[in-house]
Amino acid sequence: MKRKIFTIVALTLAIVTTAIVVHSEEQKESKTAAATATQKPVNDTREQRHKAREQRRAERLAAYERFVDSIVLSRNFKFLPSSVQQEPAGPTRMLYNPNYELAVWDTEVDVCLPYIKGVTPPYYFVLLNYTLPSVSKYITEQTRDGWNVSFSTSLFSATDYNFSLDIYSSSGSATLTIASTWYPDVQYNGSIISIN
Repeated sequence: MKRKIFTIVALTLAIVTTAIVVHSEEQKESKTAAATATQKPVNDTREQRHKAREQRRAERLAAYERFVDSIVLSRNFKFLPSSVQQEPAGPTRMLYNPNYELAVWDTEVDVCLPYIKGVTPPYYFVLLNYTLPSVSKYITEQTRDGWNVSFSTSLFSATDYNFSLDIYSSSGSATLTIASTWYPDVQYNGSIISIN
């Protein structure tokens, strides 16, 4: 009799244990399905926000390029240099003076730039500080990366100075090269802003 009771108790425990395991597995599966169902909308929402941010950035970049194009075409901009170098391999000097600029508006050009003079070393700095009521050969050409603005002036001296400004529309950066027949070329790196 003890054996029968023991066998019945063992079978009952086995059946109860199996039922508990099956029930817990069903609960895990339902929780996993619920978590997956709620996770898909979260991932979809995150992806939609990501695409919306990318689109807003692309729109801002395109608007900035249109802005740079418009100030170049309207002849209403300033070039603010951040460095100067005598070509072909002179040392690069950083410029921190906020008063250095090349301003173009309509037919006038203001030049306030340090310039490196000298045919042979030692070279020396001078300041080009002129307001030019008119310049000759003013040309604006569109390039693959932006614009090239070039013009010539004598700067009230006996020699001509040729200014060539390469403007990159996507970044607002620019490179100005001043060429003269008597001195090596001088190159400036900087940025373009509008004249307020």
